Amino acid sequence: MSADAPLKLIEWALAQNAPAIATTSFSPYASVLLHMVTRVSPDLPIVWMDSGYATPATYRYIDEVVRRLKLNLKVYHPRRSRAHREAVDGPVPDIDDPRHEIFTREVKIEPFERALAELKPNYWITGLRSEETEERAKMEAVSTNADGIVKVAPLLGWTNRDLFHYIKKFGLPNNFDYYDPTKGEEDRECGLHLTH
Repeated sequence: MSADAPLKLIEWALAQNAPAIATTSFSPYASVLLHMVTRVSPDLPIVWMDSGYATPATYRYIDEVVRRLKLNLKVYHPRRSRAHREAVDGPVPDIDDPRHEIFTREVKIEPFERALAELKPNYWITGLRSEETEERAKMEAVSTNADGIVKVAPLLGWTNRDLFHYIKKFGLPNNFDYYDPTKGEEDRECGLHLTH
């Protein structure tokens, strides 16, 4: 799939002369959206919620992507470190455990809400793709969320194959050693896009 449509959507969002952010989880193929966004706006704030549970390979990948793309990365951590949380509450609760929702709020949703409060974006560019989960398959490339923020998903219709070809074309780094403790399963929502 051509990169023209996603780039035009990013250009449109960033031409609105309103505060904007992009978010990333640094999951596989994350460098595609980050490369597109920085082609349009090199200084755009890139928000990442560091739960403290990323794999060592993911942290190395993050450093490489930040260096290569010169990202304006804004990192938001939970108010408690992983060590503190686990000392008090134990390991990550199973997804069927009622405490998992509390865990997700602590390590991902609350840090994101802090980012929204500090950066006050009107536009939010996200790497959501419809093939990832059932909920995402129902989403539109441009929508307004409950916060009144225009959510833009330029890669919504892209497949893993499209992403692979883009990475190959531009020689971008990639990483498949990825873990999101708030999802628990690959095709499950992390809760962030259901809340916001």
